Amino acid sequence: MSVIQDFLRYNRQVILPEIGDEGQEKLKKAKVLVIGAGGLGCPILQYIATAGVGTIGIVDFDKIEIHNLHRQILYTEDQIGLPKATTAKSTVEKLNPLIQVQAFEEKLTADNASRIIADFDLVVDGSDNFSTRYLVNDTCVALGKTLVYGSILGFEGQLAVFNHQGSKNLRDLFPEPPNPKDVPNCSFNGVLGTLPGMIGTMMAHETLKLIIGLPSLKNELILYSTLNWSFTKLNF
Repeated sequence: MSVIQDFLRYNRQVILPEIGDEGQEKLKKAKVLVIGAGGLGCPILQYIATAGVGTIGIVDFDKIEIHNLHRQILYTEDQIGLPKATTAKSTVEKLNPLIQVQAFEEKLTADNASRIIADFDLVVDGSDNFSTRYLVNDTCVALGKTLVYGSILGFEGQLAVFNHQGSKNLRDLFPEPPNPKDVPNCSFNGVLGTLPGMIGTMMAHETLKLIIGLPSLKNELILYSTLNWSFTKLNF
């Protein structure tokens, strides 16, 4: 990418003294893996791509369904039935043709997690189930990878950074996953489409800060209720 292209595309963030040319170069060299291309994954992908993260991986085995469209903003109705990972890849490449995007159209499992995650510097988990979240966490701990964590339910969201420069991980906060039968999800409890947009954008924002080297969450969990606009930060 030429210096002129860099300037024209990214100058509104480069002129921030906290970022500058050095920060933009860090974004360009970064390799970020996004787990899940759904409600959280879509805004995460959109914003880290347009900010100039140089290499992005997308892991998702699902196909686009009509009930996804109210919150999964990378997709359109004529794409129903197509794989999310490859469709998101195509959209992200159109948003920023100057970056590299890799799609993994497969379910993340204990057999492939290390292989997929190993090639990336940082992982952003936008998955929607505890089994995947704990698999991603444990793999990141084993491989020494920083993990940006987020989750949503109803009108509430959570955000944390795990395993970054010696910080704690998901099991330090919640040692064991809950029984799946006791865990509600948006399929049964619903979600307003703007909520994953807000939490996903916060996850993207924290990801960019981590890459650039700006102050980030450490052993802290953000609890954000959009129903009454309460914002709580818990130390753990």
